[in-house]
Amino acid sequence: MECDLKALRMSPAFRSLLLPICQRPTSSVQLHNKLSLSSRSLLLSVKLKPLSCAALEAFDLNPISDLALSNVPNSETQLHEVRVNNGSSTNEEMVGSNVKTRPRVFNSKKRLIRYSGMLRTCVLQGSLNEGKAIHGQVIKNGIDPDLHLWVSLVNVYAKCGDCGYARKVLDEMPEQDVVSWTTLIQGFVVNGFGVDAVKLFCEMKKDGTRANEFALATGLKACSLCFDLGFGKQLHAEAVKLGFFSDVFVGSALVGLYAKCGEMELADTVLFCMPEQNVVSWNALLNGYAQEGDGKQVLKLFCRMTESEMRLSKFTLSTVLKGCANSENLRGGQFLHSLAIKSGCKIDEFLGCSLVDMYSKCGMAIDAVKVFRRIKNPDVVAWSAIITCLDQQGQCQEVAELFREMISTGISPNQFSLSSIISAATDLKDLHFGESVHAFAWKYGCESDISVSNALITMYMKIGRVLDGAQVFEAMTDRDLISWNSLLSGMHNHEICDLGPRIFRQMLVEGFKPNMYSFISVLRSCSSLLDVGLGKQVHAHIVKTSLDDNDFVGTALIDMYAKIRFLEDAVIAFNKLSNRDLFIWTVIITGYAQTDQAEKAVACFSQMQQEGVKPNEFALAGCLSACSRIAMLENGRQLHSMAIKSGHLGDLFVSSALVDMYAKCGCIGDAEDIFGGLDSCDTVSWNIMICGYSQYGRGEKAIEAFSTMLNEGTIPDEVTFIGILSACSHLGLVEEGKKHFDSLSKVFRITPTIEHYACMVDILVRAGKFNEAESFIETMKLTLYPIIWETVLGACKMYGNVEFGETAAKKLFELKPEMDSTYILLSNIFAVKGRWDDVSKVRKLMSSQGVKKKPGCSWVEVDGQVNTFVSQDGSHPRIRDIHLKLEELGEKLNSVGYIPETEDVLHNITEREKNEHLQYHSERLALAFSLISTNPPKTIRIFKNLRICGDCHEVMKLISDVTNREIVVRDIKRFHHFKSGTCSCNDFW
Repeated sequence: MECDLKALRMSPAFRSLLLPICQRPTSSVQLHNKLSLSSRSLLLSVKLKPLSCAALEAFDLNPISDLALSNVPNSETQLHEVRVNNGSSTNEEMVGSNVKTRPRVFNSKKRLIRYSGMLRTCVLQGSLNEGKAIHGQVIKNGIDPDLHLWVSLVNVYAKCGDCGYARKVLDEMPEQDVVSWTTLIQGFVVNGFGVDAVKLFCEMKKDGTRANEFALATGLKACSLCFDLGFGKQLHAEAVKLGFFSDVFVGSALVGLYAKCGEMELADTVLFCMPEQNVVSWNALLNGYAQEGDGKQVLKLFCRMTESEMRLSKFTLSTVLKGCANSENLRGGQFLHSLAIKSGCKIDEFLGCSLVDMYSKCGMAIDAVKVFRRIKNPDVVAWSAIITCLDQQGQCQEVAELFREMISTGISPNQFSLSSIISAATDLKDLHFGESVHAFAWKYGCESDISVSNALITMYMKIGRVLDGAQVFEAMTDRDLISWNSLLSGMHNHEICDLGPRIFRQMLVEGFKPNMYSFISVLRSCSSLLDVGLGKQVHAHIVKTSLDDNDFVGTALIDMYAKIRFLEDAVIAFNKLSNRDLFIWTVIITGYAQTDQAEKAVACFSQMQQEGVKPNEFALAGCLSACSRIAMLENGRQLHSMAIKSGHLGDLFVSSALVDMYAKCGCIGDAEDIFGGLDSCDTVSWNIMICGYSQYGRGEKAIEAFSTMLNEGTIPDEVTFIGILSACSHLGLVEEGKKHFDSLSKVFRITPTIEHYACMVDILVRAGKFNEAESFIETMKLTLYPIIWETVLGACKMYGNVEFGETAAKKLFELKPEMDSTYILLSNIFAVKGRWDDVSKVRKLMSSQGVKKKPGCSWVEVDGQVNTFVSQDGSHPRIRDIHLKLEELGEKLNSVGYIPETEDVLHNITEREKNEHLQYHSERLALAFSLISTNPPKTIRIFKNLRICGDCHEVMKLISDVTNREIVVRDIKRFHHFKSGTCSCNDFW
């Protein structure tokens, strides 16, 4: 199986090039020995594919003779004659006497013209294989091409997408002129190879070929394609030099170049300097302004164009409509729509799509649908336009219905319609529908399209099917930055957030430059990971890429720092933002509230309002949370008023925050009123109320609320049971507490936390059941948890249980030696028993460990101002009046039989000194200040950072009676509501 190539005296390299074309099962094929030199070189230059061999075989069966050519009426009929024969003829039949006995063919001008015509038809039909077949016939018939046929061969390869073969044909031409070069350059332009086309133009110049007007116009189009403005300007100069500037083709190409490169002034100047403008040049200028989004200038130019009596075309209308769409000029678009109807322009798929796009971008989806419905037999482009329109308007359900309608009409979706329908499925959060669309993408071979794949990744990530999204990403052969960003967007979930930084690193390794979406996604992963070190590395990368002044990236940075509790870094990033919107203000306010910087949160809220930013429900809830933490009741009431005025009171977040604020400020009645007015209660709002009742000493109400919660079908959570167990502890309901503790796991399938175990221990020890508590601790293996022994030690102090108290203290010295309350409580236990040597030992141990007693601090809000007091403090501006009030109160207390409980003073000093020490505790200073600063019947509300001592508790009861004032004290454990000589805790705390 080999050809007789020796007759052509070919080198082995050329022989190997030709073999794939001419191999036959037998060696009976003989190439003509007297081919012209040019034909031989042509044969060697074209590396035909196997299909071309089939074409050669087909010509063996139906050789084109002079007679055949002369009888063919047109080139399309000729092309039909030379189509590849896929019949059942064997190779032996193909290589019969036709080849051997074929008469020698002589060149004919007519025959050359007809071959050129056939090649031109191939170009029009985009038939590369048939063009190759004709080329093969030219070779087999030994035809010596003239210049026109050579150019036709270059043209068919270039325009049908095989620019490499086109270049080889050009290289084999015995003579290359400007037409052949221009044809090749034009082919590269048609196929989108702008840079290569520019290089070819330069090569043509180096070859000594002088450009004509068509070559210059083609070169300018190549510059437009690759945005090579510099070389385009050089061609402009050459056009002027050669006298072609006035040529309409060159002028139009120049307008197109400048318009596409954004040089609208130059484009405008060139157009109006042209001696003659055509529709192409006008459209090029209009398109440039449309791309710039300058709708007014587009309409202005369009009016000027119509005044010049230029013929109106659907292409011009489409361009002007694009300008109206980009500038959202609805009125101008409607004018053009009416003009198209008046001028008799048919609203076909092309113009219809432009109208749909214009109405869509102007927010008129209904009008877009009306235009679409008037298009007869809309093609896939029209369907894609209306589907994209409705998707962008958020009408996801309508998109799904239109997609089904399109499929039912037999139109196959393309990548654009599929991308839009996937986007709609994402917004609908309909996984089943999304998977169905994914199947359609597979069916129609569009899944490999990058836009479809990116849309699929985004869909799966937003629906929560991260693994499916990752699989789509892995299957992609070509990925862009959007692909990586789509994958990153789903990697901030707490279960897989560690994958986000790894994907980000891999993206950098593969050479992709992250944009703001990349940084926003990876910062969200850092927030979920609570990894400030990684977050700061990303921050450094943001600075390097000059995106630190981007408001969206800045917002993500602030959110990350705030969630990781690095408020100082968050504030630095916050102060750099040029546009601080409501969301970012809310992030800062909430961040301050969550890090116990309530005063800063309130100040930030005020500053936000001063800058003209109106708070929404989330900002209000965040600021109310801050007020709750330091009991800023007056500010909380102002926020309550603001919520009513702004209509946010009905929001569950705001209402729950108000209930929490009033409950923590000791206004349990106000909390009840708001809670009772809620339209619906979720678990959080019930928890706030139950815990509020519990801390306020209303255990019965807490248990009642819990029963109502269950009856209404609300499922309790871990926090609910902390509230209800605390209520049982305060009421001394041991059996009730045990029942709820057992139901925690047995009924509600909630795994008890250490807080639940601590509550159960508290229930037992508060009831004096120390042996049972000790057994519970051993059985449940709770000995390694400091909170358990803190609970035990507090109860031992209450009951004076020295032995168990010492055991609890020793455990705490091992587990948490830095905690000051352990030393103080143990000292209290020893002091009550008069064991002053042991008190001294505990104090020495405390000193040797470097532990300092946390000073008692109380504060009270008067006229919106928080006043803070420390024990024995004399720094307050009204301290003189405060001391006088305390002396006055002391006299009243003595008159009703008050006897100081000096055992709470842990210093080995005289009784008189102990009495003076008790008199100036921080809560008494706060009380005296409140009495001289407020009038009855206003309730006095005092807040303390430690537990109230026994003596101060007794004093508060007595003062509430002698002054006829209600006093609410919130210490570190609970509320104490003093009224008429009694406390809400019933002296059990």
